Amino acid sequence: MKGSKEPDFVCPHCGADVPGGSKSCPECGSDDQTGWSEDTYLDGVSLPDPDEEFDDEASKPKGILGPARLLWIAIAVILVALWLFQMLKR
Repeated sequence: MKGSKEPDFVCPHCGADVPGGSKSCPECGSDDQTGWSEDTYLDGVSLPDPDEEFDDEASKPKGILGPARLLWIAIAVILVALWLFQMLKR
């Protein structure tokens, strides 16, 4: 009965390869009652808490030119323009 063999899978508890049809994990000993039953298949997944506030500012990508850098660039341009104006006045 070679065609009825269950496929191999990964133990959801320790991540080891488990041969198909095994009753327990050869590495950690997890079985259907302690680690890979249908009731526990999402135990290791961490989902965001719906009641927790989400910080939109932290998730936005930071650009190369932030507000502080733009201010310094504007000040530099103004100073260079003033210097050039003084040079042309002479």
